[in-house]
Amino acid sequence: MSYIHFDKTQLINLNYSLDREIIRTNRGGCYTSTTIIGCNTRKYHGLLVAPQPQIDEQLHVMLSTVHETVIQRGASFNLGITKYPGNYSPRGHKYLEDFDSEPIPKLTYRVGGVLLQKELILDTNRDRLMIRYTLLEAHSPTKIRISPFLAFRGYHNLSKANDRVNREFEKIPNGGKFQLYQEYNPLYLQLSKKNKFTATPDWYHNIEYIMERERGYEYQEDLFVPGFFEFDIEKGESVIFSAGLVEADPSTRQKAFEKEIARRIPRNNFENCLKNSAGQFIQKRDGKTHVIAGYPWFGWWGRDTFVATPGLTLPQGNKETFLEIMDTMVADLHGPLFPNVGSGVMRNLASMDAPLWFFWSLQQYIAFTSDTNTIKKKYLGKMKGIIEGYMKGTDYNIHMLDSGLLYGGEEGIALTWMDAVNSDGPVTPRIGCPVEINALWYNALCFYAELTDDEEIKALTQKVKTSFVEFFWDEEKGYLADYVDGFYKDWAIRPNMIFATSLPYSPLEEYQMESILEKVKSKLLTSRGLRSLAPDDPGYKGYYQGNQYFRDIAYHNGTVWVWLLGHFVEGYLKLHGKSGKHFVNKIIKEFDGVMTQYGVGTVAEIYDGDAPHRPKGAISQAWSIGELLRMMHLINKV
Repeated sequence: MSYIHFDKTQLINLNYSLDREIIRTNRGGCYTSTTIIGCNTRKYHGLLVAPQPQIDEQLHVMLSTVHETVIQRGASFNLGITKYPGNYSPRGHKYLEDFDSEPIPKLTYRVGGVLLQKELILDTNRDRLMIRYTLLEAHSPTKIRISPFLAFRGYHNLSKANDRVNREFEKIPNGGKFQLYQEYNPLYLQLSKKNKFTATPDWYHNIEYIMERERGYEYQEDLFVPGFFEFDIEKGESVIFSAGLVEADPSTRQKAFEKEIARRIPRNNFENCLKNSAGQFIQKRDGKTHVIAGYPWFGWWGRDTFVATPGLTLPQGNKETFLEIMDTMVADLHGPLFPNVGSGVMRNLASMDAPLWFFWSLQQYIAFTSDTNTIKKKYLGKMKGIIEGYMKGTDYNIHMLDSGLLYGGEEGIALTWMDAVNSDGPVTPRIGCPVEINALWYNALCFYAELTDDEEIKALTQKVKTSFVEFFWDEEKGYLADYVDGFYKDWAIRPNMIFATSLPYSPLEEYQMESILEKVKSKLLTSRGLRSLAPDDPGYKGYYQGNQYFRDIAYHNGTVWVWLLGHFVEGYLKLHGKSGKHFVNKIIKEFDGVMTQYGVGTVAEIYDGDAPHRPKGAISQAWSIGELLRMMHLINKV
């Protein structure tokens, strides 16, 4: 049995199987995602979800799903499953025997004497999905029928039946070319052997996505099925179905499929699952290398990129990709600010900390490679521009106070990583001097002074160090204020103070760090990460649930975040060294169990603050994976 495996009992239980999703990506920005039984529960699910840059910057669901039908002796058995109002139809999951993910998603169906295996893989460098069907057992002549469900819509939207759809198709080798709307790329559906396509164009109405309903969004859509492909299959034979945005050569599909399998890292243990997930976030397209913040609905975010990239690349020795990502980001630097999300004219610069995390990322590169010269040569000028821009003042009222500390924020804007905004405005605006911003600021100044020997910056670091302790530390409380605005100090116990213990340069004394770590350990640490607010705080929300308004309230008010663990662990190991190794190993080992939950083989964005800390949010998050890999590296260094 492989590391990740589900048996028939688990698969036929919809309460169990519909809560478990798979995500696979390629290097060009495509992904395939669905549940382990192939029933889509989100509008973001789809077998081929690909960029359509001629339309917009977002991804588009091209092929939503396929329904396979096994035909023997005149009897038909539909292996698909779709949710409609009041029922699931067909209910093909009842034929499932098992699900295996080694090295790619593999489902095995038993229909009477037929045993059929289905494997899914994405072409690494092309916008193409391949599905391999292998007939393992059969006692009489067998046919397979494949019905493709087409969406051709943005992944944030839903498709509705309309008269504008193009019902025509063009025959191509072993398949057809379909283009539902003129603005879209055509979708090429082909098989590796000759087949018969029967055109029966029609809409399938009111397909439901239960996760969208739960999240308070519109949840019904109509999908277009142009017809079906049908072919004979012999015992022991494999036939490949290909869905891509460029035409394929059917005669090369078998070889192409095997070549893709050979490129995969085995998912045979926890660490290899993390490494596989790490690679899935890195997108290389049109000469740019980005980090996708999370799947299935995130794009690339500046802050997340700088936090996640070191762990996603450097522990695997992939320093070239690290530098490609930094170069892509630097090209979008606007004054002293990086985009929080988006690029070019579509960018949103409202991130006070992203430029400071840039410094930290570069420090991690040097720590892993000892290559200071490359950093100085490529990025020193950008670093100088950021520091000078913050000192002079920039957008969103970001400026340096006379104390040397950074102040930022204005009404209606959230500038820190706690950036949830609902109809009432920012949930945690934190206008003023946020503690983690100033810990990062001190670290950035010290790092720049180390690289340049700049006397003016050296003097500023001393000023910031003194002010930081004066403004944020309380000797009696034994921890740091979360933010300071004039005479007001916010003493909510949040994880933001942890960065003052973990960053390469800290303004704190060792006893202060130890006190902070103990406070965080007792109030915020869980088996899945750090809570964003202590449970005894009146504003604490233990569950991330409900519509977007209520989820946004909980997002940074109790919800557990995995990525914060990396900095808790780093601060802890700094103080405790080898004696802290067992404790940290135990924290990491807790995540072994999540590999068969929620996003199978990966780690979620967030978890409930209250036990049993159920996974929530995106099913796979870049900085969750990146920081777990970096934590494992930190342990090995001790």
